[in-house]
Amino acid sequence: MTTFHLVRREGHFLKRHSLTFAVVAVLLLWVFLYSRADEKTHWGAFFGNAIADWTGVVVTVLGTKFLFEVGSAESRSPKRHWHHKLLDVMQRHSLTIFLLITGAVWLAVYLHNDAQGKWNQVVGNIVSEWTQIIGLVLLTKRLIERGPKESK
Repeated sequence: MTTFHLVRREGHFLKRHSLTFAVVAVLLLWVFLYSRADEKTHWGAFFGNAIADWTGVVVTVLGTKFLFEVGSAESRSPKRHWHHKLLDVMQRHSLTIFLLITGAVWLAVYLHNDAQGKWNQVVGNIVSEWTQIIGLVLLTKRLIERGPKESK
């Protein structure tokens, strides 16, 4: 197959990564709107909550694109296997490792900021979102749900 056919079949860079660009753009929109809003209003609270939700969407899109969790129905399997056992384990569980490390960072930021601060409510919601994502990754390693194609 010639290079022309490969490029044509795979599409342009922006097309191949359009979901990533779209979810990041939506997240940036929520951050912009929240930074301008009063967090004590309904709209401000909505924008703050949307930041946490869409941060989770970005992590889900990028995490499942680049990272792995062996045994999870929602994760793909790594193509490369390392000869060194530690590197192999780190790759096979890179999604959980990433979520645990970044979740710990979000938790530290949450605990060290002013509890009444504008952005701390958002960070608290992000910590909650991280907990949900980690829980879902770990639960899908052992549990299935009949019906969705991902669980078959």
